Amino acid sequence: MASVVINGDTSGSVTLSAPAVAGTTTLTLPATSGTILQSGTAVTEAQGGTGTTTGYYGFKNRIINGSFVLDQRNAGASITPANVAYTLDRWAVYQTTASKFTVQQNAGAVTPPAGFTKYLGCTSSSAYSVTSGDIFGIYQLIEGNNVLDLAWGTANAKTVTLSFLVYSSLTGTFGGVLTNNSQTRSYPFTYSIPVANTWTTISITIAGDTTGTWETGTSIGINVILSIGSGSTRNGTAGAWSGSAYYSATGTTSVVGTNGATFYITGVQLEKGSTATSFDYRPYGTEYDLCRRYFEQWNFSNTGSATVNQYIGLGQGYSSTDGRTVLNYYPKRAQPSCAVNGGGLRFSTSGGGATGTSGWAFDQPGPIAVLLYNSSLTGITQGYSYHVVGTAAGNITFNAEL
Repeated sequence: MASVVINGDTSGSVTLSAPAVAGTTTLTLPATSGTILQSGTAVTEAQGGTGTTTGYYGFKNRIINGSFVLDQRNAGASITPANVAYTLDRWAVYQTTASKFTVQQNAGAVTPPAGFTKYLGCTSSSAYSVTSGDIFGIYQLIEGNNVLDLAWGTANAKTVTLSFLVYSSLTGTFGGVLTNNSQTRSYPFTYSIPVANTWTTISITIAGDTTGTWETGTSIGINVILSIGSGSTRNGTAGAWSGSAYYSATGTTSVVGTNGATFYITGVQLEKGSTATSFDYRPYGTEYDLCRRYFEQWNFSNTGSATVNQYIGLGQGYSSTDGRTVLNYYPKRAQPSCAVNGGGLRFSTSGGGATGTSGWAFDQPGPIAVLLYNSSLTGITQGYSYHVVGTAAGNITFNAEL
């Protein structure tokens, strides 16, 4: 034991191993960890200096909005989504036959598991018998930049663990799958829900794929799918990598097969390593920014009156009929598609202004801004400045989803 003085503090000590050969000057630290003693308290730091068992500091969970706290599109309302449509932030659905289930944040109003306030809920809308080619499920596309360290497609592919909490009115064996961007590699898996209407903790460990092509840029790196019903040609053998495009495992429960059946999930985490660790709670603002990289929605509901201080932007009269403004949004993964949905917008001054509830368009969307314009306005003056306000309930969306 050797005492160490750190910034004048003699109360601490560091445990060090003696040189392997007497008389040498080489000091060898412990092979697996170093134990630092400070004021009688031992703190063990994993080798690598990250402070985590995964070796990935600050983004242990590669799933975004895994606790389902964000629902920009629907604000908690129940929806019947179209196939491959997004629901809660970063989560989309497969529904190859329309209107077979609904999705809602906190559907059914059951008590979330300890540590969570939100969950994603699916409710079956009928007793539907899946056909051989049907796909029903919820999924998240993970950007390649966020999984590049897994080195999938190489001999150094890392093992991952998928964990979550699930609550269903049904019991039995359920399924899901991990796939690559081109869906030429897939890993079907199963898990059990032994007790109905009870939150059950699930953990699935998956050896990284050493073959195939796995994207590492801004396109799809990994697709994580949780099935609620899948046809026979869409299912594969659980527990092994395959060169086929599967969406679940053979012999699993179909939620859409029972009218009114429910399937709720929260605490979804995909992490490097063979053990599920505690859920990676990130600050709400951080989670919001992670979601806004892919999708951002600005809601408006004012009447267009200049006395209502709900402004969207500041514009200028480009001509007597053309109004333009630049909208700045959160930096996106890629050039977003932009849309004005519902209601309308108005160019307004303190004395009134031009109306234009339709005809709005976008031009030159870039990394952080886009031009919003309308060439069919009336009552504006070239060169004058105008406020851009809403005329009815609606929103503007900026979509750069994978």
